[in-house]
Amino acid sequence: MEDILHQVQQGSLSVEEATERLATYENLGFAKVDHHRKRRQGFPETVFGEGKTTSQIIKIVQAMQKNKNDILITRVSKDKAHEVLQSMPNLTYDEQSQLIYSKRKGSQNGDGPFIAVLCAGTSDLRVAEEAAITAEVYGANVRRFYDVGVSGIHRLLDHIEDIQHATVSIVVAGMEGALPSVVGGLVSHPVIAVPTSVGYGANFNGLSALLTMLNSCASGISVVNIDNGYGGGYNATLIHQLAQKDT
Repeated sequence: MEDILHQVQQGSLSVEEATERLATYENLGFAKVDHHRKRRQGFPETVFGEGKTTSQIIKIVQAMQKNKNDILITRVSKDKAHEVLQSMPNLTYDEQSQLIYSKRKGSQNGDGPFIAVLCAGTSDLRVAEEAAITAEVYGANVRRFYDVGVSGIHRLLDHIEDIQHATVSIVVAGMEGALPSVVGGLVSHPVIAVPTSVGYGANFNGLSALLTMLNSCASGISVVNIDNGYGGGYNATLIHQLAQKDT
């Protein structure tokens, strides 16, 4: 704010331009785009694409890009994403996670501190990738450990030494949701449990997995909502960044 006021004083910035920069949000009529989210929370506003029209998404993203914010849009169908990318070819769409984003700042399986993303089964990959790419877009290195569910526990144990070196683990599972409890008993770092709606009838669209994770006897487990890979990725990245400040 002081820098903007100095520019006005020096004549290098007009009052109108300063007013625009100092505005905390931009009112588009159908949406109020929060331009100061990154200053308050460290990350720019994320756009929830489900339920929005293509035109609404494009106008929101244009407002964000004007303020040089990185872009992350969740829950975007393939058809809707195709229309968005026609207007904004600089963005990338990942069909599996249903995410549109401007760039990934973190790396996949890179060296250095990392977030581990574990997925119980292939049917849970959409949610796991939503978590993994969210973390990468926000700057974290991610290592993926997929198809390591409890029905073949040896698959998890083959990777457990690598997983134990993570800063935080995101554990995604449907069915009965037992995987986070197992991982929680084997690692010394926080575990973010993400239940999915994958499962047979008594799974109740993810409710059984959610309740299992909430009732886990393993310490250090936090739980986000059903199919909320984005929430898991976001929370894990906050923990990851705090851990790097101490190193």
